[in-house]
Amino acid sequence: MELGHNWHKWKEILGGAVGLGERVGMDEESINNAAYRLGDFFAGTLDPANHEQRLMKELWEEGNEEERKTLASLMARTAHKASTKH
Repeated sequence: MELGHNWHKWKEILGGAVGLGERVGMDEESINNAAYRLGDFFAGTLDPANHEQRLMKELWEEGNEEERKTLASLMARTAHKASTKH
């Protein structure tokens, strides 16, 4: 599975997913839980395609569950913000 070698494109895809979740009525907690599950899947399954994704994987692997949830929430919010600038 290729999610994009370009960091900005990857953030745009993630931001679009967050926006879709909002449009279908998901609240922030549900979106953050989905981001956490995706982060866990990505960290355990996919080889990072760029330096930024590698850093995210390393942070994920180092963090405990609470820290991972925070990281997932921050990434979802950052990606959504970046995707709405266009």
